[in-house]
Amino acid sequence: MNLYKYVSDAINETLGTTVNLEVPRNRDFGDFSTNAAMVMAKSAGKNPRELAAEIAPKLAELDFVADASIAGPGFINIKLKDDFIWQCATKPQSPRTDTPQTIDLDYGAYNVAKSLHIGHLRTSIVGDTFNRIARLLGHKTYSWNHIGDWGKPMALVIAWIERLHPELPYFSDNFTPGIPVDFDIEPSELNKYYPLASSFAKENPEFQAHAQDIKAKFQNGHAGYFALYEKFLAISMKMMQETVSRLNILPFDYDLGERNAAQYLDDVEKILRAKDLIVESDGAQVIIVKRDTDNKPMPPYMWADSRGADTYDSTDLAAVYCRKKIDNPNKIIYFTDLRQGLHFEQLFRACELSEIFDYNNLEHIGYGTINGRDGKPFKTRDGNAAGLDDIIDAVNVAVRERVSESGKTLDEETIRAIALAAVKFNDLMHDVRSDYIFDPASVTSFEGRTGPYILYTAVRLNSVLKRATFDENASYMPLTPDERNLLIGVLDFERTVQSAFDNRATDMIANYTYDLAQDINTFYHNCPILRDDVAPDVRAGRLHIVNVARDTLAMAIDLMGLKIPNEM
Repeated sequence: MNLYKYVSDAINETLGTTVNLEVPRNRDFGDFSTNAAMVMAKSAGKNPRELAAEIAPKLAELDFVADASIAGPGFINIKLKDDFIWQCATKPQSPRTDTPQTIDLDYGAYNVAKSLHIGHLRTSIVGDTFNRIARLLGHKTYSWNHIGDWGKPMALVIAWIERLHPELPYFSDNFTPGIPVDFDIEPSELNKYYPLASSFAKENPEFQAHAQDIKAKFQNGHAGYFALYEKFLAISMKMMQETVSRLNILPFDYDLGERNAAQYLDDVEKILRAKDLIVESDGAQVIIVKRDTDNKPMPPYMWADSRGADTYDSTDLAAVYCRKKIDNPNKIIYFTDLRQGLHFEQLFRACELSEIFDYNNLEHIGYGTINGRDGKPFKTRDGNAAGLDDIIDAVNVAVRERVSESGKTLDEETIRAIALAAVKFNDLMHDVRSDYIFDPASVTSFEGRTGPYILYTAVRLNSVLKRATFDENASYMPLTPDERNLLIGVLDFERTVQSAFDNRATDMIANYTYDLAQDINTFYHNCPILRDDVAPDVRAGRLHIVNVARDTLAMAIDLMGLKIPNEM
């Protein structure tokens, strides 16, 4: 049950008003606190502490309240009855929203013919965790991997392959679709094509211009270019899926990007022209999205470039139209780098002007950068953005080294599970909008605020339950402070899940999980369970607490897409 909501609703009903209920960090003073007296004092014409003295006895009469005490200028601390806590903890956790929505989630945004890099780490992890949170609450979500598969990068790859293999028939304007072509591309080679082509284009204007021509012809249906594109698209998609699977990301509902959106460009253009929103600007077609109230630059939204080719802007607007048509969502939420904030503000305004989608139901969750120990964006030794596979490999190596130093022997599946937890928890525990330091050695620690520590806690609980059977109907017993703190922590799960969704804050799940793990380990150390001198009724009660805590911890771990190994 949502303990917070239950207590809050009861207090509001008792007081006949809506007041804030807070969860104090230090529970020695109470399980909840409220500033109700301070809020109501002015309208009541009374001193806050005087009013608190009138309110506290009313709250103390609630059947689940053990004590309501006054603190400071008028805060009221509320302590719950132990038997009430026990009864609540016996009920299964089932966070559900009262207002389910259909939500399109845009994350991933991987690029064809490019290996995934560190910039894709946060969009993948945060987007996937938010998706899991929304689904647990009962929202209908559709996850979109809006792949980069249509613009200039595709043209550069095609142009580079033509430079390497000019004899291939793909480059002929008379190419016949369906004819077999004896040409294979190694995945490792495909990863090199775009960076080489992009670098070469900067120094060679003719190659740059040729790539621009290829882009226009490709987007207009050039059969040979399209056949070549289909070949390296298949290779690239397989590479993406292999990397993403290592992060245990839920399968995307749609792996559709710019190419798919391009199908809707004509429909969107009709809407824009009917509203006279497209204007000429230096040979390009743009949408003016600047408002009279803007006090900072707001460039126009680029519908088509001076060559008449589709743009990143136009396909993004067409993608919104597509999603409205296919999913008809209540909201569309994008997870990308903070630096794309201006683009999304332009996109949302274009949606508003065209009435393609409600501006207020479009959201951009921007994330910060991942930095190295020097505080600068994390890069490889050669100065390039670190590949996602390289990062995962580095953490796996660090885990193996740490396990070896401890004298343990763990199988590869367990090593991978620990490395997965190290990478993902380290990302999720930070506010998504903030930068953070990435260091493979520190994130693999089995102690402190790390993923391995949380997995170790889950393994510990599973080990206890494997060695003893527990009674689901274990009767109430007086609670020790450590037992009580753990159950209160367990009962904060549903509030945390809802708050994480409402605030678009996946870090709330990660940090709740760590705090719960701490409560579990304190309980484990201070409350013997299977020792011979533990009374049977106490053992039964503590096993019940272990089971409840294990189930809740497992749910939180699953929300982060982590895997609990059999041993550690």
